Amino acid sequence: MFTYSDVLLKLVVGFLFITILINLTGKGNLAPTSAMDQLQNYVLGGIIGGVIYNPAITMAQFLVILLLWALLIMVTRYLKTHLHWFGKLIEGEPITIIRNGEMLVENCLKANLSAKDVDFKLRTAGVYDISQVKRAIVEQNGSLTVLNRGEGSIRYPVIVDGQVGPDVLELMDKDEGWLIEELKKQEIDQIKDVFWATYRDKSLTVAKFDDN
Repeated sequence: MFTYSDVLLKLVVGFLFITILINLTGKGNLAPTSAMDQLQNYVLGGIIGGVIYNPAITMAQFLVILLLWALLIMVTRYLKTHLHWFGKLIEGEPITIIRNGEMLVENCLKANLSAKDVDFKLRTAGVYDISQVKRAIVEQNGSLTVLNRGEGSIRYPVIVDGQVGPDVLELMDKDEGWLIEELKKQEIDQIKDVFWATYRDKSLTVAKFDDN
């Protein structure tokens, strides 16, 4: 039997659950940067929206469903952060579609972009002559990052979550040997120990994982 008190109670529980889940998993899903963030929002909204107006689903069942979804999200996020191959499987990787003024057609198709899509993204980014583009990268959320020739002060994301960023060393005209030597200068033995590292103005800035 449909009652407004039941709907109100489920609304309150759903609101509190979403608030707690956002604080536990980080606030990335408030401004989604990946397919996983979008999926979390869609499914959680579907669960709460579908249950609220269905009197056949009890409060206990509602809570169990929410807890199962929260467990799935937290386990997935943990694996994504600590297992590179899993994160790549779930969210993919940035794809370079222009390198040194040359359009990489195969990579455009890999990113499921037609010529019209690429042209639109370039125009949106203010690019009208690709010969002036050193790198154009399609990010995991579909946005386009463009690095023009001569922009030497750009911050390069050298290491992310213990993994060397794709094409970054080549873009900087460096190799992995140079990177390892730079890390040793900061008393860091392995790349996997680095949470985040950037290179700008000939300086490598590093943030390590907690030793524990």
